[in-house]
Amino acid sequence: MATDGETDPRELTADYGELESTPLVGEPKDVLGESRGGGGPAIDLALSGTVFFDIVLTGLASPPSSGTEVSAQGMGSCPGGVANMAVAASRLGLRTAVAAAFGEDVYGDFCWETLATQELVDLSASRRIPNWHSPFTVSLAYRGDRSMVTHEHPSPIPLHDMARDLPRARAAFVSLSSDGEVPQWALEQAKEGTLLFADVGWDDSQRWSRSVLEQLRHCHAFMPNAIEAMSYTRTGSPALAVAALAEYVPVAVVTDGPRGAIAIDQTTGEEAEVEGIVIDAVDTTGAGDVFGAGFIVGTLAGWPLERRLRFANLCAALSVQHTGGSLSAPGWADIAAWWGQLCASRHDENRERLSREYRFLGELVPLPWLPTAQRRASATIGLRP
Repeated sequence: MATDGETDPRELTADYGELESTPLVGEPKDVLGESRGGGGPAIDLALSGTVFFDIVLTGLASPPSSGTEVSAQGMGSCPGGVANMAVAASRLGLRTAVAAAFGEDVYGDFCWETLATQELVDLSASRRIPNWHSPFTVSLAYRGDRSMVTHEHPSPIPLHDMARDLPRARAAFVSLSSDGEVPQWALEQAKEGTLLFADVGWDDSQRWSRSVLEQLRHCHAFMPNAIEAMSYTRTGSPALAVAALAEYVPVAVVTDGPRGAIAIDQTTGEEAEVEGIVIDAVDTTGAGDVFGAGFIVGTLAGWPLERRLRFANLCAALSVQHTGGSLSAPGWADIAAWWGQLCASRHDENRERLSREYRFLGELVPLPWLPTAQRRASATIGLRP
């Protein structure tokens, strides 16, 4: 058995339920190892955006109403915002770089150290800003969904100024909006051969402007959820929505939570639809970002479309078992544990189907995995040894 708080790698083949609180996520696997020669980019994924200090409360008996107080059974603190996808991608082995502003406060210290030291995210394009407090979000997870309260001030250094310093990457991720354009830094990267992956935020105006679809001409892939996709395309089903989006972008993906995902890849002529993996959810924060990271990994590795969707679905499903949008992201040990438990369990019809659909994992997750310094979200920060 391991000592000093570490987990014996042999224990990773134990029942998956016992691994819920295991603090390691596994030794990174470089799925791009065979393609890294030849002087390509040193970075696999570049991102720019806001990093929030997130406090997530889980296990609420009911949401709070005016003048009342409710208790939460669980709590986690972690970097949020653009950190969600950055951490998810890094834990899956991508060399990831982020341009973001960090306050010179305790929250900023925590987010910077977590990303740079624990999660190995390149922050060379990011900046520490004195006399400016870090953006802050409180998230209430309740019955498979969440509500959020956010407080932030604009960064004194414009984000586009920092993003210009991002290293050239194989892929870049952007979030589109109806009142903006694809960021210039991403367009410059695309001119050098970078694949642009995009999603879109919720439209509070409910107008679902077509300007978002026009921006897709710059992108390689678009990954909205079903409601967003149907709203922007004025269609009545995910299947109709993905077909409509395929008119605008080479790779169209529509996610539908536990119901799965559907996609069309015009670069390969593939179409695929996969079922979701139903796992009891503790906190759904960041699941879409984790799906996106898994899909980008599979794309850069050159996997078939169906495998990319299944892998992304699994990563998103595993993430909702833990608190927080970034540090809930699975690593290779989490994936290996799920696969090992599936292979070792008594198979019913559903498990037989999953074993067939995910047999490709046998080539990706040989056991055992060694412990690492990576951790899950914890209830507090700054604990002294």
